[in-house]
Amino acid sequence: MSSSQSHWANLPSIGLSMRVLFTSYLMAVGLGLLLAGGQIMLTHGMADGKFGLSVDDIVYSYYGNQKNSRLETALNGIMKDKAPAEVRRDIINWARDGAPKDQWDSHYKTVLSNHCTACHGELPGIPDFNNYNQVRLLAEVDHGATIGSLTRVSHIHIFGIAFIFFFVGLIFSLAVNIPKWLKETVIALPFVFLIIDVLSWWLTKWHPGFAWLTIIGGFGYTAASMFMWVTSIYQMWFMKKRPGQRYLNEWQYD
Repeated sequence: MSSSQSHWANLPSIGLSMRVLFTSYLMAVGLGLLLAGGQIMLTHGMADGKFGLSVDDIVYSYYGNQKNSRLETALNGIMKDKAPAEVRRDIINWARDGAPKDQWDSHYKTVLSNHCTACHGELPGIPDFNNYNQVRLLAEVDHGATIGSLTRVSHIHIFGIAFIFFFVGLIFSLAVNIPKWLKETVIALPFVFLIIDVLSWWLTKWHPGFAWLTIIGGFGYTAASMFMWVTSIYQMWFMKKRPGQRYLNEWQYD
């Protein structure tokens, strides 16, 4: 391979069109990851009734809060602002009593209709609070995520996030002045931590002690992908290059 051929692909030297393409993708992905983080904080992060992601949030989401029903956990957590405190206490007491059908017909059907069915009755994919049997299931002890929901979310998460990491890693592979071993490690780490993250959901479903793995997995792939993102943006737009300077790129070894 000639010298001119061995230096053709690197971030500081690519043309403007490729820079715009890569940067647009990285900006969109960066915004998407920020929104995903916000969504996690507003869902899993409120599982224990307190803002901010904690080990308890992860345990409640996957293993369950087995002292309470899923309905009570939600009313004290993510759904805390959806009804006045006295209404939430009333529903929780009914759930603790076993959610009797006669009280549903005479009172709680109307209560849930007034405060819950604008979403739980109209939006697909969530329990229908017009249906007593679906509400009764939520009033049972909270055993966390079901095997069906874990299977569905796991395969969607792996497929979707893996595509993101692939293209971020592909762009980062054109970075220069980074040791080969470090570049290869950073490219692989998001995939490793992604598998740890998803595996931890299943392990936490079995035993709450594995909840720490979820935090480790999420932090690990976030840190690795952020390093690739920042490095790629810097080298495309801010890295100073002397006239006529050529950079060695790992691709010449492949």
